[in-house]
Amino acid sequence: VVPKPDAQFKSTALLTAQANCFAAGLTSVCAGGLSVEDVQLLDSLHQEDLKIRVYAMYSAAPELMDGMGKLAKKTERLTAKSIKVYADGALGSRGAKLLEPYSDDTSNTGLMISPKDSISQWANACFGAGFQLNVHCIGDGANRFTLDAMGEVLGGTNDRRWRIEHAQVVHPEDRTKFGAFNILPSMQPTHATSDMYWAEDRLGKQRIHHAYALKSLMLQNGLIPLGTDFPVEDISPIATFFAATVRTDREGFPEGGFNPEEALTREEALRGITIWPAIANFEDESRGSIELGKFADLVLLDRDLLQCDAEAILSTAVLKTWLNGELVHEQ
Repeated sequence: VVPKPDAQFKSTALLTAQANCFAAGLTSVCAGGLSVEDVQLLDSLHQEDLKIRVYAMYSAAPELMDGMGKLAKKTERLTAKSIKVYADGALGSRGAKLLEPYSDDTSNTGLMISPKDSISQWANACFGAGFQLNVHCIGDGANRFTLDAMGEVLGGTNDRRWRIEHAQVVHPEDRTKFGAFNILPSMQPTHATSDMYWAEDRLGKQRIHHAYALKSLMLQNGLIPLGTDFPVEDISPIATFFAATVRTDREGFPEGGFNPEEALTREEALRGITIWPAIANFEDESRGSIELGKFADLVLLDRDLLQCDAEAILSTAVLKTWLNGELVHEQ
């Protein structure tokens, strides 16, 4: 009934999204699950009016597996040298793959969208082509199967920077695999504060403490890239910072924070939305921190996130945003 959006519609939408990103203080975005045509459109728009830097992940379409190396793109504003695979579904819909049945649906353990042998195929293909592998994993089953499939290919310590996207529920026995194979947990802290009202119903009193484990997983490699997961969650990295450090909703619930032992310090959270994602994107030599020789991708906030009261964090305003030294947003 509704026709697929054409290139003109996508172009208009991307420019509108860019304005929203600049207003939120974002100068770079990761876009997961793009088609070859999407990446080509981004590349062409970067020659015109699209300025925001994009780290693009190709969707794991079977026809890409053999000729993957030919798809690599690297410019100052676009990097496309990675694949996005979906291992399982979501926790809310009980589609996340768990090792044991759901506490509120004891006949169900969720589902694998990509079975382990398929993940292994993509791991071997990405390894051979020098591509980064990024796999969406929510449940502890999906995380275990994916970590094992990645580990079998990686074989030990490395600098491939493969990523588990979300890593929401990880069995304690599997946590050390992130460090053993240098796999990065790429997490979105606002998932915890969005899901906390019902997550224990799905997981039960014991497993809930294995979920949304920012601090524990950060310690595996000494860093953790944080994202917003917009448009599912709030576009603002300030909301990401708040959820990572305070771990409550806007009204202060629950008192003391949700699983507060997994909160990050403010400095860790700040690194999590700046230099650590740059490292996860192989872009830390050109962005992610204010240093001589890096792109002047900067934001000016109206308060110091490291010093202000916790209740004032979410009121932080982005006063100005610069990209490559050009003022692209001013409140």
